[in-house]
Amino acid sequence: MDFPAQLPRRQAPSPARSARPQPRHTRGAARHYAALDLGTNNCRLLIARPQGDGFAVVDAFSRIVRLGEGLAHSGALSDAAIERTIAALRVCADKLKRRNVTLARSVATEACRRASNGAPFIARVLEETGIHLDIISAEEEARLAVLGCHALLEPGSGPALVFDIGGGSTELVLVDADTTVPRVRDWHSAPWGVVSLTESAGGGNTAEERARAYKRMRTLVAESFAPFAARLPRPGGVPRLLGTSGTVTTLASVHLGLERYDRSQVDGLIAPAAAMRTISQELAGMSLTERAKLPCIGRERADLVVAGCAILEGILDLWPAERLGVADRGIREGILRRLMETGA
Repeated sequence: MDFPAQLPRRQAPSPARSARPQPRHTRGAARHYAALDLGTNNCRLLIARPQGDGFAVVDAFSRIVRLGEGLAHSGALSDAAIERTIAALRVCADKLKRRNVTLARSVATEACRRASNGAPFIARVLEETGIHLDIISAEEEARLAVLGCHALLEPGSGPALVFDIGGGSTELVLVDADTTVPRVRDWHSAPWGVVSLTESAGGGNTAEERARAYKRMRTLVAESFAPFAARLPRPGGVPRLLGTSGTVTTLASVHLGLERYDRSQVDGLIAPAAAMRTISQELAGMSLTERAKLPCIGRERADLVVAGCAILEGILDLWPAERLGVADRGIREGILRRLMETGA
């Protein structure tokens, strides 16, 4: 595969070995673990140390990089998106070195799975930052998300649905949540995330155009969910639903009327599904300028949040829960738990 012309590359030392202990680590010192999740829209890093049955966060980093910008049309990662992403990964590499991380895993998801130049991009990241990115499958992505957030599922009987609305795809996971670690019964990866759906069907300057665009997005989402919908059993008892994504945390913030994002109020929130649907429809009817003025959306999320709303409504159609659990945790936390438990 041809790789687009780039700026001169520089060699970088590895900041932390992937899933292998560092020899410099001293006996008795607190072990630091790291998880890096490079998605279609965001680059996120979490560094933590074991504490009790879980872990304590030592450092964190999150930046919107829009790696998948233009991917729906070109089929490749753009030069500008690559440069933005590598700049963010250099920050991550510096944090990994400064925090003396013992064990790390860094993963890339849908944008790199789909892009024609995904593999050369991964090679360049390793060369310039020392970070080895694993392009994981949609199935592993779904399982890691569940591992990271399942503790927030409401108690109950029967299967529960956990979902992760990403930038380039949406993962739906049906789990039996009656055990300490839920058993995955079925899963589905739809090719629509907030970036890919916006680029393919979003837009609209007038109210009529916005309504048509939203209807298009809802139709595409429903079609992509159809195979999974046909396999889903009827929910037993009270349907349980848990979402982990920027979409659900943003809508939860709007629901709470927050002036600024507050993880302590959002993570673990149980919101009425009807209220989240109403907010989704209201946001879809607003102009870009109107959405950007909302404190918890702002300019960075104003153009993508409507696609997330369309996906969320599709999920609520699929699994008619009255309450929606909100998780500000997912893949990174799943990686950390796996590293701390198994060392791999």
